[in-house]
Amino acid sequence: MEDNQPLRAMPLFDRADLLLQGNPVVNSYITQLSLGKVADAGLLLEHATDWLYEQRDCENNYKAYRSELTTFFHWCFDVAGISAANMGRREMGRYVAYCQAPPTELVGYFNVAQFKTDKLSQSREPNPNWRPFIGRKALGKPLPYSLSDNALKTKIAILSSFYTYLMSEEYCERNPAQLWLNHSRFANKSKFRVDPAEEQLKVFSELQWSYLVTCVQRLAEAEPAQHQRSLFLINLMYGCYLRISEIAARAGYAPTMSQFKRHNHSGIWYFHIPRSKGGKARNVAVSKALLQSLQSYRRHLGLSDYPETNETTPLFIRHRAAGRGRESGELNANLGIRQLRDEIQFLINCAADDAEKDGFIREANEMRQLTAHSIRHTGITHDINLNGRPLSHVQADAGHESIDTTSQYLHTSQEERHQSASAKPLDRLQGIES
Repeated sequence: MEDNQPLRAMPLFDRADLLLQGNPVVNSYITQLSLGKVADAGLLLEHATDWLYEQRDCENNYKAYRSELTTFFHWCFDVAGISAANMGRREMGRYVAYCQAPPTELVGYFNVAQFKTDKLSQSREPNPNWRPFIGRKALGKPLPYSLSDNALKTKIAILSSFYTYLMSEEYCERNPAQLWLNHSRFANKSKFRVDPAEEQLKVFSELQWSYLVTCVQRLAEAEPAQHQRSLFLINLMYGCYLRISEIAARAGYAPTMSQFKRHNHSGIWYFHIPRSKGGKARNVAVSKALLQSLQSYRRHLGLSDYPETNETTPLFIRHRAAGRGRESGELNANLGIRQLRDEIQFLINCAADDAEKDGFIREANEMRQLTAHSIRHTGITHDINLNGRPLSHVQADAGHESIDTTSQYLHTSQEERHQSASAKPLDRLQGIES
């Protein structure tokens, strides 16, 4: 923020029933951030919106969570100029200090709505009178701002919950709020520690994965206009271990077919992700099977087998509006995180229904608890444990900063470990002892 501009915190999230509509003023602000000092601001806003939407049924929680996220993002974006994904314990300490002694211009003395409706245009706009910190007055005069211990612990608890969500989406690898708390005067030294055996990555078993693949292929054959896109979506996420945020549209980013690129000299194909976790770019190696899936999808769309260098065709072609007589009545161009996640969850539930009909009740119930992100975990797990790809190759394609993260996928399934151990003979050991 320029020195001659007054410091302010822009509200980012409207009330729950309007949250998913987005806001053009907020989108413009986030786009400028994404093009400038915080490259993944758009991704963070998408994740925060999804997380907040899960709290919509409890109004008090929703209001508390959105206020804290807005305050936190204000500090990250406007004050520190960093991504929330790059936060550590030290940065969280700086944020806490900021909240304990905020700038006076960010302290209000009465509650106002975060968004208001413009009387002329009827559009929703961020309320410039909203302040992230509420102070008190005595005899009409402002008192020095103070943050109680309970209020501080509530802030940290909300942020810790948000970071737990980001970690489940594999968007960051640590929880700086929890790290700060563990080293603060509030730390509970005897806190319960989760058994590592209970912290397993959520992946499809081989049986569950076969049901999902079979189900999507059947749907694509029966309803190609609807589900050829579904088949390509599943193949792409599995084959390139993609996070859903890497192929979903957001402010400042519209994924296109031209992200499939061919090296001029080697002829090797790869999928280019211009901006992923932490704003980093990466190229993911593309298998022959995935190239065939790309060709099939493009032929279904009436396109050439391979995309041109500067082709602007959306990565996931939107479906045309039905029953409205419009040649160009397209609905779902540049699908966002929410639309892609809903489509994948529909496919998972259909596959689970198929498994249940065949008598695999437990497997079906477990499958319904899996998510779009489980496809990424499954692709990595299968490549390491079934396809035998080197860990270093998988690490590069997955975008893991450390090989230790990739190593977590070695034999992650307790059930499969049990199956491989069940046939181990003891006679060889007995022969050695004798």
